[in-house]
Amino acid sequence: MLFFTQCFGAVLDLIHLRFQHYKAKRVFSAAGQLVCVVNPTHSLKYASNRCAAAQASAEQGGLSPCHHHEAVHDPQLVPCTCPLFSCQWEGHLEVVVSHLRQTHRIDILQGAEIVFLATDMHLPAPTDWIIMHSCLGHQFLLVLRKQEKHEGHPQFFATMMLIGTPTQADNFTYRLELNRNQRRLKWEATPRSVLECVDSVISDGDCLVLNTSLAQLFSDNGSLAIGIAITTSKVHSAEAEI
Repeated sequence: MLFFTQCFGAVLDLIHLRFQHYKAKRVFSAAGQLVCVVNPTHSLKYASNRCAAAQASAEQGGLSPCHHHEAVHDPQLVPCTCPLFSCQWEGHLEVVVSHLRQTHRIDILQGAEIVFLATDMHLPAPTDWIIMHSCLGHQFLLVLRKQEKHEGHPQFFATMMLIGTPTQADNFTYRLELNRNQRRLKWEATPRSVLECVDSVISDGDCLVLNTSLAQLFSDNGSLAIGIAITTSKVHSAEAEI
């Protein structure tokens, strides 16, 4: 009976996931966008001094501190860039993608424009929703985090990180868009490099920031759909043509 109970629970979870995916496809199919349903990562191992620890590790290995924006010219070891995990992994930049996929089971979606559908927005902070986006020959890491910057007042922070150097990141522009109930909200910026710290980006506020009431305004039954588009920076495109 225990076996059948577990199987039945797994089937219900699968049906629920497929239903969410169907709803998202029905909403965004007219735009021809790919939809990725992203489940939350909630960890009690989250440490507020994560960025400080990453900075100390970077200084020992010769990397620039996580809050600096300097390019790394020599191959160096990069700490795990996956938030909310106490992961001690380090590796070269070119193997970060394989680590995230194999160890943390992060999905990767391909396409110029995709829809990031984050489920269970009601979960307590800190919570992360993470996917990788493969586009224009590069891989990007999208992080949506629910976090309390002030006690009792959780906020949502969404940012795009390039799995590459800061110099490479300057070549791209990403756009995050929320669109529901005849309301539209857009955020457009240059992605940051994973050589920088996600915590630092959120602390600086250099990302899409939503308070709880605004997030609820754009959510549907506890799920938040974010349209993602990545383009090549017009400035660098013009320089390339010259």
